Amino acid sequence: MSNLNNYLIDRHKFSSYTPAHMANTKSAIKRIRRISKQTAVNKVRKSRYKIALKKMKLLIENKKKQEALKFLPKLNSELMKIAKTGIIKKQNASRNVSRITKKISSL
Repeated sequence: MSNLNNYLIDRHKFSSYTPAHMANTKSAIKRIRRISKQTAVNKVRKSRYKIALKKMKLLIENKKKQEALKFLPKLNSELMKIAKTGIIKKQNASRNVSRITKKISSL
């Protein structure tokens, strides 16, 4: 019975990722553990990216050109970090930066 406890999954600990079927091999259980940890990390990264975009859009809406220009390198860095890890594609990040730069220059 003690050997069986190694294969049981705590549903509360791994609630962010729910598999369609119960894992039945040791490697599948490890993958579920790994995927749930990675999902949590990806959610944090994606929220940082969205917060940065919202902050920039707010600066543009309020027509604060100088502050937007100061924040642009930080936004670019944040987007490229996210693109590097594969949460968004590199082209998506570049497109966002390009559009935002165009909006700032039109202020």
